[in-house]
Amino acid sequence: MRPASEWGPASRTLRQRDPSRLTERFRDPLAVAEARWENEGGAEEGEKLRDLGSRLALDPEPPLRLDLTAWALRRRPRNTVDRWDGTSYRRALALAEGPVAFSVTQAGRSDAPALTVVLYERGGTHVEEGVRDSIERLLGLRADLSGFYRMARSDDVLGPLAARFRGVKPPRFPTVYESLLNAVAVQQLSLESGLSLLNRLAATHGKAVRAEGALLHAFPRPHDLANLEPAALRALGFSGRKAATIIELSRAVVDGRVDLELLETLSDSEAVSRLMTVHGIGRWSAEYVLLRGLGRLHVFPGDDVGARNNLARWLGLAPPLDYDAVARAVSRWQPYAGMVYFHLLLDRLEAAGELQGGAAPK
Repeated sequence: MRPASEWGPASRTLRQRDPSRLTERFRDPLAVAEARWENEGGAEEGEKLRDLGSRLALDPEPPLRLDLTAWALRRRPRNTVDRWDGTSYRRALALAEGPVAFSVTQAGRSDAPALTVVLYERGGTHVEEGVRDSIERLLGLRADLSGFYRMARSDDVLGPLAARFRGVKPPRFPTVYESLLNAVAVQQLSLESGLSLLNRLAATHGKAVRAEGALLHAFPRPHDLANLEPAALRALGFSGRKAATIIELSRAVVDGRVDLELLETLSDSEAVSRLMTVHGIGRWSAEYVLLRGLGRLHVFPGDDVGARNNLARWLGLAPPLDYDAVARAVSRWQPYAGMVYFHLLLDRLEAAGELQGGAAPK
């Protein structure tokens, strides 16, 4: 583990926002972060984007249910970076060309899906290719799950679960960096608490754009966070250890000492080993990145307490399951253990009454 003093300064200087621009009642740093969703704060905070009339048509691999896939990505209603309003998925992205917001809606049956993307962006910069690539990754649109469904049809345990949530695709965060910060945020916390931290992080340090009356914040990029001091993230509710991990990682990415996207070329064991050299990253966080950042569908994060409990409940096993017991239990569904993970997440959301909105395409 490198000491913090060895992580060099970022190559760019961030312009810090002045919280005094917000109303007096939002003096507390946590309240300031939450209030940014309501405060426009000038063009930088909430410039209204125009609908450029730009539409993208996407033809994903069937079957697809956009609603289920959006919920597998969101995890909880509290998530305000990835939004679902019952008919469309919306998000902002910080692309190299500038910030862009988009909405995605589905037409057609789940076995013949068609998606329409509406773009909202600054100026006339053409960012369609970047948005298309990001959406295909976020929503797993190119994942061919025919082998998974063949397996499910002949499996008395998996079959009913797969049939209930037929059409969910394996979502991925748009960057490995975002998947890693998501893992750090929820370490040793409830998912709801971790998502609140991420919402505040995006609201305070992510680029803000307004589309169809909603203020959307892109997830921060490494150089958005690299020049911060840990106190800035502690003010949002992050622990000192998590704040140090996020800032150290961001600086390492900015100055080129870490290239997270190169993890795509490594084996599972190599990627986990490389990730665990980062201060504050353990096996659970590394495996979370393998599944949700790198899209490795054979990975079921065995240290995920919630997922282990979901698995034990589904299989009628006595909890708690340890790491090795999880691996044995899901081995029969390889190489699709990660799809079992996503299906059990949806099962839990449905049981909690949180799969909201929108009629399912038939």
